[in-house]
This record gives sequence, structure tokens and C-alpha cells, in this order.
Amino acid sequence: MGKVTGFLEIDRQTPKYQPASDRIRHFREFTLPMSDEEVGKQAARCMDCGIPYCHGPTGCPVHNQIPDWNDLVYAGDWETAIRNLHSTNNFPEFTGRICPAPCEEACTLNLEDSPVAIKTVEEAIADKAYKLGFVRPQPAATQSGKSVAIIGSGPAGLAAAQQLGRAGHQVHVYERESRPGGLLRYGIPDFKMEKHWIDRRVQQMQGEGVTFFCGVEIGKDKSLDELLATYDAVLYCGGAERPRDSGIPSEGLAGIHDAMPYLVQQNRRVGGEPIRSTAWAAEEIWAGGKHVVVVGGGDTASDCVGTAFRQGAVKVTQLDIRPQPPKQENKLTVWPYWATKMRTSSSQAEGANREFQVATLAFVGEDGQLTGVRCAEVDDKRQPIPGTEFVIRADLAFIAIGFAGPLEAGLVAEAGQRLSLRTDRRGNVAVDADEKSYATSLDKLYAAGDVRRGQSLVVWAIREGRQAARSIDLALTGTTTLPL
Repeated sequence: MGKVTGFLEIDRQTPKYQPASDRIRHFREFTLPMSDEEVGKQAARCMDCGIPYCHGPTGCPVHNQIPDWNDLVYAGDWETAIRNLHSTNNFPEFTGRICPAPCEEACTLNLEDSPVAIKTVEEAIADKAYKLGFVRPQPAATQSGKSVAIIGSGPAGLAAAQQLGRAGHQVHVYERESRPGGLLRYGIPDFKMEKHWIDRRVQQMQGEGVTFFCGVEIGKDKSLDELLATYDAVLYCGGAERPRDSGIPSEGLAGIHDAMPYLVQQNRRVGGEPIRSTAWAAEEIWAGGKHVVVVGGGDTASDCVGTAFRQGAVKVTQLDIRPQPPKQENKLTVWPYWATKMRTSSSQAEGANREFQVATLAFVGEDGQLTGVRCAEVDDKRQPIPGTEFVIRADLAFIAIGFAGPLEAGLVAEAGQRLSLRTDRRGNVAVDADEKSYATSLDKLYAAGDVRRGQSLVVWAIREGRQAARSIDLALTGTTTLPL
């Protein structure tokens, strides 16, 4: 621990943002980085906890050794800090930007509502490592002679590919879209994470021997049978792309969309890619000059809010069926777990009108076009209260209430019908009872990430990709040095 009294002497500080009036005019990242000295001071606040809950399952899913690299940053040893961070997390530049930071919720100093700025320090370490040239290809010294195909290049697929490539296996990654990254690239808005970070990692992985085949959809352009016959192991990291059915009557009105096609379109637009006739949507969706309603209260809904503002929406209203949470949680009953409390995202702070404890009853319109959303207040059982109905004007509506698993017409369904691939009751790919093996009911086929566990965080996908890589390496060679 670098500074024994740091947490007593130094106040918590996190990076500031560009003013909302400025940042809604572009799609770039808008966080104003802190100086090395300021980051070092925040790292110095890390205290000598008897049990650092930020490490484990209550805090960081990848088990980042947070006190260790906080100490290293305070000492100015950036190279050892990134080496330590990379030992548990392949992509800290991703998680440092988009992870909700359960580690900070689990920080002992959060008992005083002033946790260490862990996420800020993590992002700073990753960015500093790139600036100083510490992020370089690390090709395997020897080759195993074994080959692995990975379906999907989201965070789980990328993490597994890098681990397996460094273990000496020949790794081929198959991606349906035209560029690697999965929903890291196509689902998360550029104002939260610019995509050059993905490009840099892909370049590093290519230097380590990983080969990417983009524009190849397994099950359509190439069969799963072919992969299983060609490779020694196949890892499926296809994600959970099927939107949850809202059940909201819409009568076929134009102007109502699931959230993900909208976000993907804008990311393709920013990336200079065509937006029509993609796997996500056939028509162009644009919020400029419109009244927008977003149904849902999670991160995806918030991303729709921020994107709509940047496209020039006149007004954005976000509907959440849950009651408005308290401003402050009861630490003695919640800590070190993630607390339900009032949180305002940067996108919501840009001017969204938030309605809580409201049910969306129906979409209404005229001449086939959406004109409004009929709502009602709900009771504690989320049932509409008679006499509380009202209509919100809407020219465009997005449904962002989560995902229900892999695509129904995708590879999982085809393999289940023809090859008897086992799935769970939610439609996700099932793995062995010993989940750390990540082996499916089909020989040589493994599954990791959202396609296995359901919709989750990027950091959990990285964790699963790393664990699946270890399991595959062990199965192929009989031993492994990859971390658990």
C-alpha cells in the first residue's frame, strides 16, 4: 500500500465530462482525462483492507487485483501496473470505459459513500500503456499443432481467442458482421467507447497469430458441421441477441423499433458502413426533430436516449415500470453487493424526462404512424391503477427491456434440431454441470458469454471467454498454464 493515510487525506475525484450542450453535438467520447498526478492520488486512497471485497465475486468478475495496481500507479510504475491488470483482464480499456464498476460498490470506502475511483484508475492504466508502447503482440513461443474456431468476436470471443493464441493454438475467429467486435462495436455507442480501441486490440491479436474471418455467418455461409470436422475445438460466443417480447399492442404502426437495430445503425453510420439491408434492420431510423419515447430503464435504454439527443430529438422521455429507487441505499443490508438506488447516466443527464412506476399500455397512432404512447401508473405489483391513464406524444418509440437469449432462427436452434444441442429453459446453450468446462452436449463444441449465461455485462463475457479458453487448452493438451 503506497500511502497509508491516503484515504483520510484525499477526497474521491472522478473525471469530468464535456458540458451536455457540447457533447450532444458529436459521437466521440466526452470524458476529460485526469492528469497522472490526479490518478496517482486516487490510487493512493486504496486502503489496506483486511478483505478486499473489490476483488472477488461480489466485486470484480475477472478478479482484478485492484489494490496491487493501485499501489503500482501511486508509485508511478505504469508498466508493472498494466502487466498486473492484463494478468486478469485482457481488455481494461473496454471495461475502464463501459463497466458499471461493481468493484466500487464493493469497496470498503463505499461504506462512507466515497469509494476508490477504481474504474478511473483502470482506464488510466490502459490508456497510459498504449501511450508508452506497453501493449504489444505476445505470440506463443511454440505451437501446439491444435486448431480452434471461435464463432463470434464479442468480448467473450475476443478474450478466448487471445488466450488460446498465446497458448500456442491456431485460432480462427468467425464474425457475421463486416468488422470484429460484436456488440462492443455495433451495440455500444461511440460516445461511450470509440471503436479504435477494438481495432488496436484486433491488430495486437493478429500479431499473435489470431486470424479473423469477417462477413461469415456460421449456419449460413459455413456450417457448424464443417467447423467441427475441421477444427480440434469450436467455441460458440454468439451472444444473446433476441429482444424480449414486450407484449405492447402496436397495431403495426410505423415508428416503433427494438432498441438494438437503432443503436447498431448509428454505430455503422459513425463507422462509415452501410446501414440498410443489414442483419439488424432494413429501414433507416432517425430521431432528428422527433418526440422520442424509450421503454425500459437499463443501459440499453440509456444508450438510446443519448443517441436520440445526438441525432437532434426534440424531446426524449424514458419510461420505467419500476418505482423510483431511493437516493441512498442501506449499506448495512446491501454492501458489498450492487445496490438498487437512484442513478443518473450521462445520457439521462443530457435532458431526458424520466417517468417511474409507469406501465406502457399501448402504442397509438393515425394513418399507420405512431403518434403517442398510452401509459398508466402502476401499483406495487406493477398492475395499472384505474383512472391514471395518460398519453405521451411520440413520433418514435424504442423498446429496450432486455434480451431473451440467442436468436430463435440462429445457429442454436438449427444445431438443437439437427444435432441435439442441449439448451436450458431460457433457450441459452447449456454446458456441463461443471460450468467451468464450458463443454456443450456436442463433442468438441464449447459455449461462453451471453449465449450461455444470458444477457450480462462485458466484464462477465471476458471472464467466461478466459475460463473457456483454459478449459479448451486443458482438453486439447492435457495441461494448461492459462489462469482460471
